[in-house]
Amino acid sequence: MSPFYELPGHLIRRLHQISVSAFAAEMAAVGIELTPVQFAALSVLRDNEGVDQATLAGLIAYDRVTIGGVVTRLESRGYIERAVSGTDRRSRTLRLTPTGAALLDRLPQPVANAQQVMLQGLTDGERGIFVELLRKATDAGNDVTRAPYRPLPHPTSDR
Repeated sequence: MSPFYELPGHLIRRLHQISVSAFAAEMAAVGIELTPVQFAALSVLRDNEGVDQATLAGLIAYDRVTIGGVVTRLESRGYIERAVSGTDRRSRTLRLTPTGAALLDRLPQPVANAQQVMLQGLTDGERGIFVELLRKATDAGNDVTRAPYRPLPHPTSDR
């Protein structure tokens, strides 16, 4: 077998294909049309109501240019709402609608099922180690991507 098949980049690409397919199959099984990126956006908006599109892109490590299409699709389905920012009239804030929240409430089991399919060749212990190593590798490479993860700043307290 060619060394190509053992390259991390090739294996990561293949696992990504498996991940997207598993997620799509689980969503289809429950009659929901939703992509992994849309799920990420909805999940983040549940915990970060009122962020703008650029901030949302950073929170899910998604390209700032293409997040607009994701937001437009979610808005057209009634899952999120956009409003003019109270601090910057050029900016739009985002929030989950009750319909979007109800959708998220239906997803824990299908999402968990997809994770099981993605990592079906691993034992429970191996899954934990694998996820830990994935997190370590993605954290280390965060700044070399055009769509880095950008967490919200933590508020400081004077104790």
